[in-house]
Amino acid sequence: MNQNVLKVLSEIPDDVKLIAVTKKRSVSEILDVYHSGIKDFGENRVQELLQKQPLLPSDVKWHLIGHLQTNKVKYIASFIHLIHSVDSLKLLLEINNQAKRCNRTIDCLLQVYIAKEETKFGLDTDELDTILSSSVLKDLQNIRITGLMGMATFSDDLNLIRSEFRSLKSIFNQIKSTYFIDNNYFTQISMGMSSDYHIAIEEGSTIVRIGTALFGKRD
Repeated sequence: MNQNVLKVLSEIPDDVKLIAVTKKRSVSEILDVYHSGIKDFGENRVQELLQKQPLLPSDVKWHLIGHLQTNKVKYIASFIHLIHSVDSLKLLLEINNQAKRCNRTIDCLLQVYIAKEETKFGLDTDELDTILSSSVLKDLQNIRITGLMGMATFSDDLNLIRSEFRSLKSIFNQIKSTYFIDNNYFTQISMGMSSDYHIAIEEGSTIVRIGTALFGKRD
């Protein structure tokens, strides 16, 4: 078994989902991780996802973890397992439309802006409330909002990273109690990458998105 995979799996509790981030990784690299038992893979870009998806086993669960444009949803709607990066009601509407066309329901996470970096995408708490209280949302039968996603600041300041993850968990608790109190599938918090997944898990992450720690540094 791939030693990197073994190491990471040994550090992740059974109730935390590991997603292998395959950005700029070759099919042979991905297959090596797949044969070590990982079936969940995350891509940042639709174009790269579409190139790899037909070349990998059919039981792979694909996650879209990067920014998603509405005009790209139709290309992944037939097979995507979870979209982590939903940041507008317009995008939710399009995901619903394309999921309906494919006769399926697509699970989504709402991306929350928690970092001190303007290059990151995501919703603030007012925007979250606007989406979740929208009358339009109730009519979307082909999506399920199953949780939240966030990316911490790219920083060596571990206290800053911890505080950002803690804030996402706090927002999750607030959203759950306000909008999903009787709901049994709003359960996911996607936070933590190779450099900070230990902290993310301590602060309540249920999904970690790991690339470098599994595959090694990119050439």
